[in-house]
Amino acid sequence: MSRRSGILEFAVLGLLREAPMHGYELRKRLNTSLGVFRAFSYGTLYPCLKTLVANGWLIEESGGAQDDAPAALTGRRAKIVYRLTAEGKEHFEELLSQTGPDAYEDEHFAARFAFFGQTSRDVRMRVLEGRRSRLEERLEKMRASLARTRERLDDYTLELQRHGMESVEREVRWLNELIESERAGRDLKGPAHGDPARDTTEGAPGALPRPGDTPRPDAPGDTAT
Repeated sequence: MSRRSGILEFAVLGLLREAPMHGYELRKRLNTSLGVFRAFSYGTLYPCLKTLVANGWLIEESGGAQDDAPAALTGRRAKIVYRLTAEGKEHFEELLSQTGPDAYEDEHFAARFAFFGQTSRDVRMRVLEGRRSRLEERLEKMRASLARTRERLDDYTLELQRHGMESVEREVRWLNELIESERAGRDLKGPAHGDPARDTTEGAPGALPRPGDTPRPDAPGDTAT
């Protein structure tokens, strides 16, 4: 399983922990609540759903009488609703508890952060501190790269690299504030720990930071390998 598909499976399980949904509804939530999945298509989502069903983590159910009535008139199939199983919930909670290096990477961290309302405080702390450490390493490499190439860059390229560094610096400051709040025992306003997130749309408590709030993996200026 690729890292990208693993992130998608994690997000699907997390959203279905809130409530059963059909495929279109899931895709809409992935697009609006988790901006990292805006490029995903039905062709990517449905194989993921089938895999989760085959693993016993989801079950497929008919959309019910309300959906069946128009389906009978139009000749279309009733919508399939996906529901999280007990095994699926257990698997998702297992994924939530993981704090390995993958949790710090750009896309995976964004998905993990979106479900922090369902994550224990000690796990949140390890993920936040790991992310901060990863970004501080990235920032050091970016500064070293800029120092080596400064004299060879034109003004516009130089400004682009500075912009990339500033983006990383902003996220480090943001992480410092979150870590300080966690250490002080303060939760962000949102669902209590252990309860499914009730609203993860943009701008809502517990929502994923909007695009531009955190740097992309290929932030300008990150030329070091």
